[in-house]
Order: sequence, then C-alpha cells, then structure tokens
Amino acid sequence: MANLKLLVLDVLKPHKPILPEFAENLSLVPNVIGVNVSLLEIDQKTETVKISIVGENISFREIEEAIECLGGSIHSIDKVAAGKKIIEEVDTNQDR
Repeated sequence: MANLKLLVLDVLKPHKPILPEFAENLSLVPNVIGVNVSLLEIDQKTETVKISIVGENISFREIEEAIECLGGSIHSIDKVAAGKKIIEEVDTNQDR
C-alpha cells in the first residue's frame, strides 16, 4: 500500500457541518497530522471546498468515508504525495 503523505481534494459538501467542524472531523482520521479546508464556491444548498490533508500513511479510503459521512462527495483528487517525504513541485514551464 502507498505511503500517502498529502492529499488535495476538491469536495462538494452541504453547508452543515460548518468548515471548522468539517476540518476537525477529518483531522480525527488515523494518521492525519493536519487539515486545511478552503471555501471555493458557495450556492444555495452546497459549498465547494478544497481540502489539503497531510500525515503519514494516510488511508484514502478512510478519508473518503469520513467525507461521505459528513455529507460530502469528492469531485476530484487534485494532488497526491507519497513516499518518504513530500517533494516540492518542479516548474517545467521556466524559460531556459
């Protein structure tokens, strides 16, 4: 199994639970060290949020289950880091 250290997810969630409660609940998933939740869009019944999760040996399935238990659904997996450490992205568009 992969040693996931970072997940960045685009998630659709209901207005409740509110963002602090949503983040706190995700932080309780085993092996999660930190959670950031940023509001991207809001409409009458839902919110689109970007969730960044860091930890050691994060279980994607457990994160997915926690999000679903909170009424959310994952739209996309935007970034993943695995291995011994998180590496910085290399800018391949730099002028040479």
